[in-house]
Amino acid sequence: MSIRPVKRLIEAKPTLEGAGVHLHRAFGFGETEDFDPFLLLDDFRNERPEDYLAGFPWHPHRGIETITYVLAGTVEHGDSLGNQGELTSGDLQWMTAGSGIIHQEMPRGDADGRMHGFQLWANLPSSLKMTTPRYQDVLSADIPEVTEDDGTRARVICGDFWGARGPVDGIAAEPRYLDISVPPRTKRSLPVETYSNAFAYVFAGSGRFSDASPPVEAPTEGVGWALTAPEEVDNRSLVVFDTGDEVTVQAGEEGIRFLLVSGKPIEEPVAWHGPIVMNTQEELRRAFAEFQAGTFLESS
Repeated sequence: MSIRPVKRLIEAKPTLEGAGVHLHRAFGFGETEDFDPFLLLDDFRNERPEDYLAGFPWHPHRGIETITYVLAGTVEHGDSLGNQGELTSGDLQWMTAGSGIIHQEMPRGDADGRMHGFQLWANLPSSLKMTTPRYQDVLSADIPEVTEDDGTRARVICGDFWGARGPVDGIAAEPRYLDISVPPRTKRSLPVETYSNAFAYVFAGSGRFSDASPPVEAPTEGVGWALTAPEEVDNRSLVVFDTGDEVTVQAGEEGIRFLLVSGKPIEEPVAWHGPIVMNTQEELRRAFAEFQAGTFLESS
């Protein structure tokens, strides 16, 4: 087994999205190589209803999949095809926009006004950019949870992990999407597919993601190589991993909880503007022209 080194540490940045929703963006609208096939990850966590109730009114998507995972509160959704419903605590929706959908998502919070969830965008390969839109709505009770002897827990949303298989299937990038909790002061190694890009997003507690050997820093004159401890990461920290087939985490005093996401790179050109992601600028221009002309859904 080879432990994946930590390639980059990123702190999620405050961002306004939709009609004025305050959230934190871990990555998105930048370089895609380190995250391919994923494009964006938003953490919409708030305790002030005035900072999220305006929501994400009607907007189009084409060429991607949006994955919404709710931890607290409720997200009401509807679309141009007449679908509607709501996601509550622990639920997930995996929407394949494909050739095009126009939808809205309106966060409503819980009884105490708290709202917390994540939205991840996954790219589609060129062969599936114009596929028929579909939803996979998953209730919390249908997401398998595995607990190891040391108390480490994994909710398996997509992919195979520790003998469990997530309820989301038929995804081109063969992703694995896990919600991992490691108890206080526990060290745990977690398998990751060698061919996949992978990242962890920490949203509770703290810990250290270690390499196979202690990292070193360049020596000063007359001094040997100095060992340094892996940097501790905590709330709203994104850990981007290099290659290998497992990651190792050492939980801090309060334990640690994080999303562990991996997927097979698509390795295709990306032409991206707002909620539409295609392969060429011409395809992108055509999509927005169709949206302006009112023919966006007719291409489906």
